[in-house]
Amino acid sequence: MAEPVTATETPVPEGPHPQRWRILGLVGIAQLMLILDVTVVAIALPHMGSDLGMGREALTWVVSGYTLAFGGLLLLGGRAADLFGARRLVLAGLLLFSVASLTAGLATSGPMLLGGRVGQGVAAAILSPAALSLVVTIFDGDERNKALGIWSALGGGGAALGVLLGGLLTAGPGWPWVFFVNVPVGIILLLALRMQLPPRVANGATARLDVPGAVLVTAATAALIYALIRAGDLGWGSPTILVLLAVAVLLYAAFVVRQRLATSPLMDVRLLLRRPVATGALLILVATALMITVFFLGTFYLQNYQGYGALRTGLLFLPVAIATMLGANAGGRIIGRLGARTLGVLGLLVAAAGMAVPALVDGTVPLVIGVSVAAAGTGVLFVVASATALGQVAPHEAGLASGIVSTFHEFGASLGAALVSSMAAASIAGTSAAGFSRGFTTGAVIAVVAAVLAFFLTPRPAH
Repeated sequence: MAEPVTATETPVPEGPHPQRWRILGLVGIAQLMLILDVTVVAIALPHMGSDLGMGREALTWVVSGYTLAFGGLLLLGGRAADLFGARRLVLAGLLLFSVASLTAGLATSGPMLLGGRVGQGVAAAILSPAALSLVVTIFDGDERNKALGIWSALGGGGAALGVLLGGLLTAGPGWPWVFFVNVPVGIILLLALRMQLPPRVANGATARLDVPGAVLVTAATAALIYALIRAGDLGWGSPTILVLLAVAVLLYAAFVVRQRLATSPLMDVRLLLRRPVATGALLILVATALMITVFFLGTFYLQNYQGYGALRTGLLFLPVAIATMLGANAGGRIIGRLGARTLGVLGLLVAAAGMAVPALVDGTVPLVIGVSVAAAGTGVLFVVASATALGQVAPHEAGLASGIVSTFHEFGASLGAALVSSMAAASIAGTSAAGFSRGFTTGAVIAVVAAVLAFFLTPRPAH
């Protein structure tokens, strides 16, 4: 297969970029905003359902619709960053995200809310890989590892802080403000980055974006997510579910064929077949699925089953936010000494142990302790996944590799929300705690299986 024709941006001057740490701070805040929006809606879901007349399936799509659009178009966003330059993609993404957030906040119906969420996902797919591409490009060596550690801490901690912020805003001015708050932040970042990022001209961008490829991978994942959500009502052996799963498999196969035959493919499939990239993608998928399991189940358990309000629920997730950031920070510091394989397996086993606590013991205190321990483990995993997948890519592949990692991050969120929504369907209605226990048990089992896979798949460091 011919290599994709890529545009070449104006070369960065030799030596460290003088504004690299300031740029990292700004794009880090942008990424934090995107990751916040994965979970900021979690505590608001019961209130959205009540105000807009949305049931369990529709509420699941409030989470999965955002992450599906985000993940499904990320490869396209990463490719666009390589073709047209990261700067213009970052600025366009910030503008669109602000507009979509305003739409979601003004929603007066379920379809309008879901439309705003999908718009946010499209904007995030444009912004996130371009921002991470900048980080990978302007840092090198040990500084790159430190920058990725900071990036991962913002991303992992942002998901946990989103639940806390969602509780504060929902209990205060109301759930629309979980979206309105993005508007001024997005505009300020847009103006600041427009001044900080030097103009870069994309030269010779003759290749076309592979829109059909993006449609195929997004449709395949949508079919898979819909199957997982519907299984809660129809049963896992239902003919409808089996057909949906078969359709997902066929669409994924069509995507692979499309990538091998297209003149300008969305991605070079061989990049995903590289052991470091494949391992990093697996780790980020599992880490995000576990994280969403914690927040989705925890939110409905505390509000619908224990009867707590939005503010108290948000505050109970504060230890989870701190544990996630501490885990990511520690991972960034010790990955060089322990190695990616040892640290990845350790993080997964810690996550499994934490998930097992609320699976075995009912009550608010066991839940908070258990999910905090699990969050520390997933925080470590975010660093290991990013460092493993992105540590050895060439500069011209930075946007694509970043898009792959971020794609699996968002698909993990989509799949995690869909899976636990079905497994805990009755429990989400507040009638029983049995579904919550099943959900956490499944999370623990997945973490253990992933630990075994990580032990064998993670490449040893080159000497």
